[in-house]
Amino acid sequence: MPLINHLKEYRARFNLSQTDLGNLVGVSRQTISLIERGDYNPSVTLALKISKTLKTTVEELFSYSENEDEK
Repeated sequence: MPLINHLKEYRARFNLSQTDLGNLVGVSRQTISLIERGDYNPSVTLALKISKTLKTTVEELFSYSENEDEK
């Protein structure tokens, strides 16, 4: 049951590196990398910080799928 995210695409729109985004939201580059790869699900607080920083909604960045094939 994966959490699907579009973080990498939104980050690229703002020309931000993983390090840049991590610094803006208060986490490490590695955390951003793990989220983008789908290896880590952010807390609600972190998801809100990221969406606000990237000027979008949490729903635009992250969606939940019960179907493994939708990944």
